[in-house]
Amino acid sequence: MEKNYNLSKWLNDELTEAELAEFKADPDFDAYEKIKIYSAQLKVGDFDETQALEKVLSHKKDTVKTIPLHKNWMFRVAAILLIALGITVAMQNFTTQNQFASNGKRTSFLLPDNSEVVLNAGSEIEYKKWNWKKNRNLELHGEAYFKVAKGEKFEVKTSLGKVAVLGTQFNVKARKNRFDITCFEGRVKVNYKYKEIILTHGQSVSFENEKQVNAKATSAKPEWLENKIDLYKEKLPNITDEIQRQYNVNISIKSGLSNELFTGKIPTDNLDIALEIIATTYNLEIKKIDPNTIIFEKK
Repeated sequence: MEKNYNLSKWLNDELTEAELAEFKADPDFDAYEKIKIYSAQLKVGDFDETQALEKVLSHKKDTVKTIPLHKNWMFRVAAILLIALGITVAMQNFTTQNQFASNGKRTSFLLPDNSEVVLNAGSEIEYKKWNWKKNRNLELHGEAYFKVAKGEKFEVKTSLGKVAVLGTQFNVKARKNRFDITCFEGRVKVNYKYKEIILTHGQSVSFENEKQVNAKATSAKPEWLENKIDLYKEKLPNITDEIQRQYNVNISIKSGLSNELFTGKIPTDNLDIALEIIATTYNLEIKKIDPNTIIFEKK
């Protein structure tokens, strides 16, 4: 309706300069201009101007087809959607994928080949989907349990070393300077600095500051999947760090640190019992400032 009104004003030279500039930008202006020039050359008798204008507008509607414009618009929309879809697919395949388990939480997910991964609290995994079947590499920060689908290659990289999969089920933990690997099924190849060892079913190894400690797995899968922290010759700061991750609390030790190494299990579903085990082992007193802040002091 507004376009018809502007056309009428233009035919009567009643448009302002701004309105005229806008009207000339209309894609149909050339057609209007031709109509105006043609009609100016005609010599007719008296006629009803309103009726004539209606005929002109009616003629425009009959002769100017809007279907091609509509089709053109649809093609543009389709092209934009295809481009957006292509970008989305590329981003999903070529960009780094991240899986994260915050403190006090665990995350389970499937990799592109349906390998199962369970991230322990305060852990993260990064990987790319592109060419995954032939290049199954990922980077781990923290601790994770893997149940790997059969494939050509599967490698877990950490800041302390890497694990190449020769079997299907294993656990990797890389915290600070401590690197722990346990094989629950098949075999895994472990690279730590200049060392390379093969672990078979039921074997475990720990590295810390280039020192190696071999051990045996005491269960068929990681204890933390059963709400227990399984610790082997672990230092007190590492133990309290793990409790902080599992319960999402803050723990500080106000007295001198003990050099005694701890071997045993601590629950991840009962904070009071976990704290009591530490306090009893290291002869400490527990002080709770609030539900999320705990202080250990020497008795």
